[in-house]
Amino acid sequence: MKKGKGSLAVVGMQWGDEGKGKIVDLLAEGAQHIVRAQGGNNAGHTIVVSGKEYRFHLIPSGILYPHTQCYIGGGTVLDPASLITEVERLEKQGVPNVKRLYISQYAQIVFPYHRLMDQLREKTQQVGTTGKGIGPCYTDKANRIGIRLADLLLPEVFRAKLQANVRIKNRELAEIDPHFILDWEPIFEEYMSYAAVLKEYAAPVEEMLFHASKKQERILFEGAQGAFLDTTFGTYPYVTSSCTLAGGICSGAGIGPTRIGHVLGVTKAYTTRVGRGPMPTELTPEELLLFPEHTVSREVGTTTGRKRRIGWFDACLLKAAVGFNGVDTIALTKLDILDALDEIKICTGYKQHPSFPASTEVLSCVEPIYETHLGWKRPTREAQSYDDLPKEAKSYIRCIEEICGVEVSLVSVGPERERTLWLDRFFDE
Repeated sequence: MKKGKGSLAVVGMQWGDEGKGKIVDLLAEGAQHIVRAQGGNNAGHTIVVSGKEYRFHLIPSGILYPHTQCYIGGGTVLDPASLITEVERLEKQGVPNVKRLYISQYAQIVFPYHRLMDQLREKTQQVGTTGKGIGPCYTDKANRIGIRLADLLLPEVFRAKLQANVRIKNRELAEIDPHFILDWEPIFEEYMSYAAVLKEYAAPVEEMLFHASKKQERILFEGAQGAFLDTTFGTYPYVTSSCTLAGGICSGAGIGPTRIGHVLGVTKAYTTRVGRGPMPTELTPEELLLFPEHTVSREVGTTTGRKRRIGWFDACLLKAAVGFNGVDTIALTKLDILDALDEIKICTGYKQHPSFPASTEVLSCVEPIYETHLGWKRPTREAQSYDDLPKEAKSYIRCIEEICGVEVSLVSVGPERERTLWLDRFFDE
């Protein structure tokens, strides 16, 4: 992979929670610009630096490096209260000059009625949403009635659009429960107070990124969630409401596809997902006993606090994600969680299904074909380089590379920055 100047997109290759936050944090040290292009505060990750935890939901985690400029793109949906709280929390934790954050005025705004609609629908549809209002906000965007940051910064424009939206929402809510009646005025006053704060961050993000790209400055695009939560190619309908693939970064950040030089796919050394939906390699109750407790294995969601479902590594899933994203190289995370296992399985295919099924119903019924590998039964957390890994762990990694046709460029053996084994570096001269 060509190193040095240029741009790199980091994307999740499973159902989110792959450890992208740590990988972005590591790469951000060598980047000048870090960009979040889609999603909202439904995503979340934790960075551990010198034993101190930093939690992120919408702000790019590269903000921890004082030399970086960070951006929230026009493809995102923005909950002002959540963002302001996140900024204040980072400032209290000592992060310097959080005002290095720039927000696109094309970003859509999340309102209380979005959260209300999300939570009411989840009671009947049970898709497994976070209840943050992300889906309903994207629905309004598609219906061309959404309110953007540019609107929020113009009081009279905002007032008119909010009044129109509240009339529509009251009609929709009346069909669910006639007791739900929204008043636009308290919402207007609340969001005007947010506008006073957000105007300090509003910027022509798209122009800034274009000029940075033309100068060949180092840009890191931070993907949110994972390939199989994508609204088109994910396990529909158990998906999010935006494009989570590398292509979605282009439309979400307002940059052309030729401006992304490389794509790094992040995957765990096994599989997890939160909420409902098919998961072919999900562990049996007996197999689940082999894994550490959810809190020990760090398999509790940053945003929801929900325990994640756990499964064996699914190479079929990964091969599809490589194709969807145009992945150049892979970051393999949480290898250390497998340290105590006697045997480790890899799903190399699905019986009677040579291609990855588009149908969620078919995927729910596939029978995985497993290849069993010997465990290494040794701690990997203290490894200082790839060569320090047990030979069984190296064999496991090589198998993943061979099946997926993409090389692994780094291996993570713990949440801390120093628990990282580099095989190849991107932002090196």
